[in-house]
Amino acid sequence: MAQKDFWNERYCNEEYIYGTLPNEYLKGKLKDLKPGKILFPAEGEGRNAVYAAVKGWECEAFDQSEEGNKKALLWASKNNTEISYTVSNVENVEYPNSSFDALAMIYTHFSGGLRRTFHRKLCEFLKPGGYLILEGFSKLQQEYQQRNPQSGGPRDSEMLYDLEELKRDFENFEIKEAVVKTIVLNEGDHHKGEASVVRIFAVKK
Repeated sequence: MAQKDFWNERYCNEEYIYGTLPNEYLKGKLKDLKPGKILFPAEGEGRNAVYAAVKGWECEAFDQSEEGNKKALLWASKNNTEISYTVSNVENVEYPNSSFDALAMIYTHFSGGLRRTFHRKLCEFLKPGGYLILEGFSKLQQEYQQRNPQSGGPRDSEMLYDLEELKRDFENFEIKEAVVKTIVLNEGDHHKGEASVVRIFAVKK
């Protein structure tokens, strides 16, 4: 099944499969930042972008899933706010360079061979002095998946994050925080239970 079809099938039900509350790491970082313009790649059903919009951020999001787009715009409407959401994959999406104050990559996993290319493309859209907020599953997540498939994450190990590889992807950033951490997720039915994640907070040089 093509990736786009997979996500359309996953998102086509009324239920928000990762819940409607924002990611906790994102929430914690945004509260200390002055609202500006923020980009959410692979934003799915919109829970994080809508949260940021409610908090005063100008939100741009994209995802390859039309079903995700519908649910994100519906959730924004229910929260009396607006987000801009483009249906596109990362290969084809385009924004002006240096046009965002923040880049929020929350469980934005790309195939191993293209990961660095896509990360660097997305970083071009971020202003110097702009913030990177990243949380995703680490290589150790495979162990947690075996114990609890609902803990989430790609089954392809190449799509899971290695902290040192990520630091090289974002080498033109001043890293403020970069950790691998075991947390307990409670984000809908597909991110539930103990999981191993990478968290990065950084400023573009």
